[in-house]
Amino acid sequence: MNAAYIVGTFDVAELAFLLFFGFFVALVFYLNKESRREGYPLEDEVTGVVENDSSLFDGDKKVFPLPHGRGTYVPEDVARDDVNVPAVQAFRAGGAPWVPTGNAMADGMGPAAFANRAKYPDLTFDGKPRIVPIAQSHELVIAPNDPQLVGYPVVAADGVTVGTVSDIWVDQAEHMVRYLEIELTGGKKVMAPMMVAVVHGNSLLAAILPTTSDEKDYVEIDAITAAQFEGVPALETPGTITRYEEDRIQAYFGGGYMYATPERSEAWI
Repeated sequence: MNAAYIVGTFDVAELAFLLFFGFFVALVFYLNKESRREGYPLEDEVTGVVENDSSLFDGDKKVFPLPHGRGTYVPEDVARDDVNVPAVQAFRAGGAPWVPTGNAMADGMGPAAFANRAKYPDLTFDGKPRIVPIAQSHELVIAPNDPQLVGYPVVAADGVTVGTVSDIWVDQAEHMVRYLEIELTGGKKVMAPMMVAVVHGNSLLAAILPTTSDEKDYVEIDAITAAQFEGVPALETPGTITRYEEDRIQAYFGGGYMYATPERSEAWI
């Protein structure tokens, strides 16, 4: 008798095949349920009709524990974003682009879109505010050979000087400059992401090589025009920036690369 047979002609190879087939079918159902635990139900982009799936394919809600004793977060229990945006579709079809009818940078259209993040500051591992003015970091300083930036004039995309850098905000977790605080000529203070700023001048060149250039020290921010600096979302509490405010500010400047001037939103070819 062949020891490979278990019962009659049913052998180990058949058993292994059936176990694999059963596991594979179960895996397909499991992955489908897992993929539907957040962001469902689906709805048609044009008609808004919600697709109803059977409970066989619907998984349980995702629950995310939040750090620092802030409880839990269940995405499906949070109110959905308002889809009544100030825009119209270029043509009636799923995936058709939306054409803004208002101020796209303030309304969160396209590259200026933002998420409704939590309205409290991002924190470090030990629970301290992550992004703070450099004087409040107690750890970080600008190297003596690097441009100090505070007091530098700020030039917008249209070549107009809008104000001066009044402070530097640093990331205490990543040890890098995140934002420049700018005091506008009218007295208002706004935040600008460091990623959209370019530093010019002798202070930068002198750190690399000797120079006799008479180029002035200044910061260029070509994301938006001088007039649009007045519309930068303001901080609710001085000295503190929340996650929501970060998203709004970065989206405003990011949207400027497409909406700051009419020609930026036109096709290149």
